[in-house]
Amino acid sequence: MAEKKYKVVINGKLPPPYMGPAIATQVLLDSDLKNRFILIHFDNTINKTIDTQGKAGIGKVFKTIGLYFSFISLLRSEKPDLVLIPISQTTIGFIKDAPYILLAKWFSKRVLIQLRGSNLKTWLKGASGLTRFIFRSTISGTKGVLVLGEKLKYLFEDFYPSDRIFVAPNGGDYSFPERTVSGTELNVLYFANIYKSKGARVALDAALGFDSENVKFTFTGGWRDDQNFKTKFLQDVENAKNIQVNKPTSGEKKFQMFANADIFIFPPIMPEGHPWVLVEAMAAGLPIIATDQGAITESVIDGENGFIVPPGNSKAIEEKLGLLTNNSELRQRMAKASRRLYEEKFTGEQLANNYTRIFNSVIETT
Repeated sequence: MAEKKYKVVINGKLPPPYMGPAIATQVLLDSDLKNRFILIHFDNTINKTIDTQGKAGIGKVFKTIGLYFSFISLLRSEKPDLVLIPISQTTIGFIKDAPYILLAKWFSKRVLIQLRGSNLKTWLKGASGLTRFIFRSTISGTKGVLVLGEKLKYLFEDFYPSDRIFVAPNGGDYSFPERTVSGTELNVLYFANIYKSKGARVALDAALGFDSENVKFTFTGGWRDDQNFKTKFLQDVENAKNIQVNKPTSGEKKFQMFANADIFIFPPIMPEGHPWVLVEAMAAGLPIIATDQGAITESVIDGENGFIVPPGNSKAIEEKLGLLTNNSELRQRMAKASRRLYEEKFTGEQLANNYTRIFNSVIETT
């Protein structure tokens, strides 16, 4: 007799734009989970470009309301065993997420919420008493919460017992082409949206201050609607011979950039979850320079597969770049360590195994 497959609804956005939560949904749907469960995706995408994010509009309101009614129809027709609902960590974002949780609870479905960041406590501390009441009331009765790292479990210690706070870091399977650059030039890659919060400006300052003709810096990503930031960034790049800025890139071209890179930089100055770009950089076997935000230090081990520097400190990045660019043995050792850590913890199989364990636990014990 065939083993029963549980039915799981995954509520989430899909790319574009290429941002962490949307990438996460796509990876889950494409993973081996589709062979272990009956996966049903509910697409709640509103914005198809970064430019429209955070901008209000009557069209968005009607589309959001329409999504709630579509969600009701799905719950009635599919009768899932579990509903996975990512939550925002801003007041407006959570208010939009709350109806999905409340509707799933109304239909007596098991609800597992998921946080893909690490700014929850800061948000709630600065929020009104009413917002905190709405948050606690909304998640009350859900079966647990999923976070991206052991370091992030503390975010929910006031809301769930420890055995209902689950950890599943990002992971995936990646294939990289052969390297297409040759010679002695070293390539330093920043591949993320070019936001102040992601440390793009700090990384640029490090690149501008790094004194080496043998090192090339590449920045690839999208922009927020902050014209002053973008203008100043591009002006400073204009006269730099060794710095290139690219528009958002995906697919084969993206992975060619990783294959051609020698060092990866991602130094966010604001809270993060477990950034996908770091999983990709580890899979590509790159030494990484990063900051201690969210669960980053669970994948970038200082002194082992890269360096952890203080947030906002371009001089510290310059120093670590000097160590890596001047010492090929250190660079190769850290590159191998990145690939090894990826294979041990962050592959697609590891991701599927983690979610399988969590889904089964929630469904079978609640």
